[in-house]
Amino acid sequence: MKHIFNQGQDPTKPTLLLLHGTGGNELDLLPLAGRIDDEASVLSIRGSVLENGMPRFFRRLAEGVFDEEDLVFRTKELNEFLDEAAEKYKFDRNNIIAIGYSNGANIAASLLFHYQHALKGAILHHPMVPRRGIDLPDLSGKSVFIAAGTNDPICLPMETAELESLLKNANAKVELHWENRGHQLTVEEVEASTKWYKGTF
Repeated sequence: MKHIFNQGQDPTKPTLLLLHGTGGNELDLLPLAGRIDDEASVLSIRGSVLENGMPRFFRRLAEGVFDEEDLVFRTKELNEFLDEAAEKYKFDRNNIIAIGYSNGANIAASLLFHYQHALKGAILHHPMVPRRGIDLPDLSGKSVFIAAGTNDPICLPMETAELESLLKNANAKVELHWENRGHQLTVEEVEASTKWYKGTF
């Protein structure tokens, strides 16, 4: 998978896994990582699926309708890539915090839904419920921050509440932050996620 790895100053810090939104690339969220923890290692990945020339992490059938088979396949592929990257770059595989926006947040949530040990925690900006009707692994000890917009036309508040509830029922610790905005990534929610990260890890 096309990616960037930046070695951090402090190897005891989590490795920040950056997952961009539709049409983004591996450079998009680097400023975010610097703001959240400038001493941590960063692994930023470019989605390997193209939709009208725009990189994504998995296919969709329509706006808000995921190609579930592809989502499952791409989630497995990403999880295996994290195993390989941890070995190659010598970072702690059990200490990865995902930071995802929109499509990137959805694949990060999918990692939590499918693989108990994929992530230590996650910051999800405007995520949706990746899959319904499956049993989640026990996510005890995992911490998740969700940033959502009350006027988000893509990810409705009801969906955000459902995701929060599914993660909590799987024993994850979840903090939900609302902005009175739409689907855009705001400075305020990044500040809130930074504060949460510093208090959690």
